[in-house]
Amino acid sequence: MKCVLLSVLAAVALAAPQGYEAPAALSSHARSVDAPVIAIVRDERVSGDDGSYNVDVETANGIVYSESGSPGVAGAVASSGRLSYTAPDGTPVELTFVANENGFQPQGNHLPVAPEFPHPIPQFVLDQIAFAEEQRARGIIEGAPRESSVAAPSRSYASPQ
Repeated sequence: MKCVLLSVLAAVALAAPQGYEAPAALSSHARSVDAPVIAIVRDERVSGDDGSYNVDVETANGIVYSESGSPGVAGAVASSGRLSYTAPDGTPVELTFVANENGFQPQGNHLPVAPEFPHPIPQFVLDQIAFAEEQRARGIIEGAPRESSVAAPSRSYASPQ
């Protein structure tokens, strides 16, 4: 999630036209927190007449972003790309993604992975199931809910009495 947010922030920041200067309020805020200015060393954007596009951006601090896309199913744009950077702890991070009619599909070693399914059933659960089966076999508990002693509702209308 952090990487996707970074990707979105990078895309927004990189969408600014060349030579763009931030409003004075933002510039003074950036100076007040000593935020470094990171140079953009490569910014190549190509748009095709057919709706296809390519974006390649690289910053001086090692962030590399590339994306390409073209019209896909039902007029939606199918795109794929790659984002790489170095995490604050020095770990290289690489995210690849595909976005198409099946949704956004990111891949990266830093992303959490769900456990395989079906996962192993813990022993205490197996023990509880065996205990319930034993009680059911001895007649201590029943396997199905008791039948109701309440009569079924009438299926015909009669005037109130």
